[in-house]
Amino acid sequence: MTTKIHKTKDGSSTLYSDQFEQFYHNPNGAASESLHVFFETSGLISSLDSAETLTVLEVGFGTGLNFLLLLDILLQKKINIPVEFWSVEAFPVDQQTASEFNFKDHLKHPELNQLLPKVFGKLKPGLNQYKPLDDHNVSLKLFYGQFDDFDPKDLKVDFIFHDPFSPEVNEELWTSNTFKKLSSYSKTNTVIATYCAASKARGAMCASGWKVARSRGALGKREMTIASLSEEKLVNFKRVNEERLAERYRTGDFG
Repeated sequence: MTTKIHKTKDGSSTLYSDQFEQFYHNPNGAASESLHVFFETSGLISSLDSAETLTVLEVGFGTGLNFLLLLDILLQKKINIPVEFWSVEAFPVDQQTASEFNFKDHLKHPELNQLLPKVFGKLKPGLNQYKPLDDHNVSLKLFYGQFDDFDPKDLKVDFIFHDPFSPEVNEELWTSNTFKKLSSYSKTNTVIATYCAASKARGAMCASGWKVARSRGALGKREMTIASLSEEKLVNFKRVNEERLAERYRTGDFG
């Protein structure tokens, strides 16, 4: 898959995919959007104050930015708990491209930027495991392949970063089957965060049993989506009409 590196308006790198004809991140700010969507709105950062362990599942490893941001947050907060970061990527970038990413200005520990070429340089099809920090119990479990082939046993996660390309070009990762599969990896209080606010995507979530809410989007986007199997996790957000969206999705109302 041909990709080109671009500098977003906050200075952090993103890629443009010729295959999907989309940017990997918001051109107004890759790092800024990721922090807002996946770490702040999801409640992940605030959860670290009391968490004894943390398990994250990401759909779409992309540039590896979300993983770097998580490592940086753990180091900033001086938190050393067992952390597992699972991610799935069907079209990984090459080592040379990864070496040109610039996320340093958005990391309190800019040396973390050097991890990405090592990760992409050793990547093999199937499950790859890394221990990026010598003095922290953090593991990266990166599956190189299609999400349909991702089948870990006994995985139960705290947060899901749903970050594939948009439903217009990557529809198979926005279906009710996909969100049903994600629910099988979830606890009752697991939170899904995604940049996407499309009604069809929300309908797919609702049709597979998720409680769904809208929240303020990042950097010029009006809305994003937050979801959980637990209503309690969404009390601070405006819920959608799940029954109506699920019915519209099932009847093919969204096309």
